[in-house]
Amino acid sequence: MSTIKLVQISEDKNQYPFAGYKKILNAIYNEIMQHKHAKVLDIGIGTGVLSSKLYEYDHLIDGIDFSPKMISIAQSKMPAATIIEWDISKGLPRERMKNEYDFIVSTYTLHHLTDNEKITFITDLLSVLTDNGKILIGDIAFAGRKELEQCKQDNQQNWDDDEFYFVYNEIKTALEHICKCEFEPISHCGGVFIISK
Repeated sequence: MSTIKLVQISEDKNQYPFAGYKKILNAIYNEIMQHKHAKVLDIGIGTGVLSSKLYEYDHLIDGIDFSPKMISIAQSKMPAATIIEWDISKGLPRERMKNEYDFIVSTYTLHHLTDNEKITFITDLLSVLTDNGKILIGDIAFAGRKELEQCKQDNQQNWDDDEFYFVYNEIKTALEHICKCEFEPISHCGGVFIISK
């Protein structure tokens, strides 16, 4: 079964891991659409599901993804976008980061990083964010560890032990000395982080 089909089934049934998927993408889209011609960096751009919609409204898009096939599809939707192949486990591709961004978005990508790697990566992202910019992360996420453990117990057969899901109160504590971190829960297993300087 394709990933797209799995996302759709999980979302339609309001089940882990993709319950609230479209609402999460819409929340990020609506936040950015309050601005005109924003510079947007999409981490894990994939086929450009979110960014291509922003591109249609003249937002300036840069993207990073590890899959040449997905990059090719995204580039065909957004010919003027700059999209590079990169593995985010190596951090940011510094030599390619020529812009500061009004928005840095990532949807369903950063759960591949451990919690410590997430903190390091988010800290790095802050260095390429404009002063009034925002990092918007939509992903599998929980308000606290208790909620994560309950979801894991309820979904033992499908749980992916190779992924590291966001726990808001832990991430907020780890970041509080360097930035502001808020969380908007969208479903029982997903939501949007809003991070600013």
